[in-house]
Amino acid sequence: MTQTEGVAADKLRSFIERIERLEEDKAAISEDIKEVFAEAKGEGYDTKVMRQVIRLRRMESHDRQEMEAVLDLYLAALGER
Repeated sequence: MTQTEGVAADKLRSFIERIERLEEDKAAISEDIKEVFAEAKGEGYDTKVMRQVIRLRRMESHDRQEMEAVLDLYLAALGER
């Protein structure tokens, strides 16, 4: 193992290379997701709404309920509901 001012160069290189590979994988997955959204759009689905649904499904139930309650409160305060 090569030491350069207290840094283990081999270990650092290993971390950097792993991150680079993961970044490549992430880019490929991102492209796959874009293709699925394009396919859904081609079938007539609203991709903005789909993204919103995905975002909501990621949230914990209680967090989503709290957000919806605050949203309703704000809209009511603005006279929108």
